[in-house]
Amino acid sequence: MNNFKVETALSHITKYAPFEDIAGASHFPIYNTATFDLKKQKGNKIYDYTRSDNPTRETLENLFTKVENGSGCVCTHTGIACVALLFETALKANSHILVEADCYGGTFRLLKVFKEKYNITVHFADFLNFEQLEEILKNNPIDLVLCESPTNPGLKIIDLKEVATLAHKYNSLFAVDNSLATFISQKPLELGADFSLFSTTKYISGHGAVVAGAIVAKTKELAEKIHYYANAHGRSQNPMDVYLITLGVPTLKIRMKEHQKNSIKIAKFLKKQEYITKVTHPALKSHPQHKLAKEQMRYIPGVFCANFSSLELAERFIENTKIFGEKCSFGSADSRVEIPAKISHASFSKEELEAIGIEEGTVRFSIGLENVKDLIADIKQAIK
Repeated sequence: MNNFKVETALSHITKYAPFEDIAGASHFPIYNTATFDLKKQKGNKIYDYTRSDNPTRETLENLFTKVENGSGCVCTHTGIACVALLFETALKANSHILVEADCYGGTFRLLKVFKEKYNITVHFADFLNFEQLEEILKNNPIDLVLCESPTNPGLKIIDLKEVATLAHKYNSLFAVDNSLATFISQKPLELGADFSLFSTTKYISGHGAVVAGAIVAKTKELAEKIHYYANAHGRSQNPMDVYLITLGVPTLKIRMKEHQKNSIKIAKFLKKQEYITKVTHPALKSHPQHKLAKEQMRYIPGVFCANFSSLELAERFIENTKIFGEKCSFGSADSRVEIPAKISHASFSKEELEAIGIEEGTVRFSIGLENVKDLIADIKQAIK
């Protein structure tokens, strides 16, 4: 089991079940129960209450532990819940946290909550600037360093090995939000991170039918901590949602390849249009970290940004599209667009958005699995 490559593991999830199903079901059964009868259980593993442990959820947690090369995992009821669980595990009252300025809007909002309730000091920085990072780490008692790569929505590519080295030099834990790249493309724990977390709402499940997250810890000690706090705070995912994720996981590789291929074609098309002032896609040679993206990731995600010449034009484009839905989130089979300043990053001020390169007319594209010719035709008719 431990020698399987990632693609094989994803196609044989039942092999990661805590025990063998007597009927040999292709999908491990849904243990949709709150409690378990302790008198009827055999073996070393004891289940008492689904918030604490559940065989269905444990199967997916074992799989994610394997593919991320970690020591333990917790599947959470939402994506932002795994970020909250990270904070609950790694931070305490009056802690300091160092965060990439271009972070997910939900993370930004959650940081404000922790700052207000627990007096957490948040240091935002440009993680491409190692001198700035080291200056903050040297002069502050940083408990946790957190970034995404690629970032969302700015699409920066962070050198995870270098940031991990800096964080550990100053005895800080390092966590990577791997939602955009996923473990099929990059392995944060192998690159030096202590935690890899990701929203399974997105590419992992792939169908937009469930909201969920997961966090994988590198060491046994940290794995025990995330399990303890997940149980204490009730962060664990229900078994029905776990099942929905297992339906999408086996096709992750082929979906990521298609998302990448389609998004590159759309990005190249938009780059030629006079109404677009800038296209930011890590797969394009014009991206400042293109080389690092190719080295650090196996596949480039199907998410990119295009700056329209005005907010009015961007809004008209979105209003007129017939295939692209105006939806938040990303990574589903359907293509979607949003204006970050209005939806996913509405909690950012105009100045904070400008600092990470997001303009009023910036549109974030999440390219799905449709025929790319249909998508280009839809863009053309929408902009007339």
